[in-house]
Amino acid sequence: MNEEKFRTLRERLLESLEEYREIGDQEIYQRIDELLLDDSMEHYMRLAERYALRKELFNSIRRLDILQELLEDDTITEIMVNGTDGIFIERYGRLTRWEKCFGSAEKLQDIAQQIVGRCNRIVNEAVPIVDARLEHGERVNIVMSPVALNGPVITIRRFPNRAIRMEQLVNWGSISAEVATLLRSLVCARYNIFISGGTGSGKTTFLNTLSDFIPKDERIITIEDNAELQIQGVTNLVRLEARNANTEGKLAITIRDLIRASLRMRPDRILIGEIRGAEAIDLLQAFICTI
Repeated sequence: MNEEKFRTLRERLLESLEEYREIGDQEIYQRIDELLLDDSMEHYMRLAERYALRKELFNSIRRLDILQELLEDDTITEIMVNGTDGIFIERYGRLTRWEKCFGSAEKLQDIAQQIVGRCNRIVNEAVPIVDARLEHGERVNIVMSPVALNGPVITIRRFPNRAIRMEQLVNWGSISAEVATLLRSLVCARYNIFISGGTGSGKTTFLNTLSDFIPKDERIITIEDNAELQIQGVTNLVRLEARNANTEGKLAITIRDLIRASLRMRPDRILIGEIRGAEAIDLLQAFICTI
């Protein structure tokens, strides 16, 4: 199926859906089936090709187009779209190039707008860099022109569907049983703990693992650029997320703002996803006040 025919069918599908403000997945599939039936009257198509096109059309409307296939593969931990030049994936710690790619920058831009739109964020030439997340918690970074020279660049970090426990880390040899016991004691004693490491080294995963040691009756406040932490079994949990500035450069809510606010919310614990700037001052001041 060439790109031109797919684009024609997609345009016809969108036209048929314009009259609906809200429409369910089954109705969209029904419209696609009707569209493909009409097209088959003029052009022969094998059943396997028809099924693949049906799924591709649906994903282009309701999902993330060709990226949806990668998002449904649990073995993939990172998806890197280098504009229209190619798509790379990380599987079991190794980077490989995927055989598919986006045929046009316009199609890729539509995907970028679809992602940020769901998070009530903006990405354009005035605001070319944005962080967002998908509905299942995947972290997304998008860089558009004029910053990205080879077209929209999208990087998606996927996290395990099930939270990793400390026992698993010990069984994998990532940490010794003695260190795990020591960390449990430090968390229960309310020591301040910093987790640092390179990109993709497992900082968020390890923080999630340590959070299992926090007593479940405590009040926990999480502060993040993008909500990624998976705190399990805590009922008194407050989740705070930073907000980027609007197109006028106003109304931003920073990590620093959230740290200050959290200190007035009677926290037993404050978990901060990342510290990169001036918020380190407020964090150190909070440490001093609790000594």
